[in-house]
Amino acid sequence: MNSRSRRSRRGVRPVVRDRGSYTLESLLCVIVLLPLMGLIAAWGLAGVFDSTVGNAAAAAARGASQASDADTALQRGRDAAEASLRQDKRNCTSRSISIDTSGFDRPLGEPASVTATITCTIPLSQLSVPGMPGSKTLTATATSSLDQYADRTE
Repeated sequence: MNSRSRRSRRGVRPVVRDRGSYTLESLLCVIVLLPLMGLIAAWGLAGVFDSTVGNAAAAAARGASQASDADTALQRGRDAAEASLRQDKRNCTSRSISIDTSGFDRPLGEPASVTATITCTIPLSQLSVPGMPGSKTLTATATSSLDQYADRTE
């Protein structure tokens, strides 16, 4: 048994000397937990950005499908996508808006659709950890059907 011990009602109990260990434990926890929390926040914000790109693709497809011709559909789709991304204040370092209007070539009475694909590249430093290198490319696609019996002029 240790020469330094105290007697209590329950028997002999050794004296534990742990001076400074709480400070060290706290420091280690901070060193490990802060970067982990930053990564969790970055993951969550990447999900928010992904949702924003998906909403912009849906808005573009919906806007394009309400047009009466392919040229107007392209313009309305692009405008809707830009407005959606601007409204959510998401800054893409590069973006691509592609709208497939081949459904306007289908004859009346046949099902047709418009598809919008948006690709947005965001820097990882924009997520939550300043100075984090690299970027993430998000892509979303949405499809909206055209009215089968509406006039599709070219």
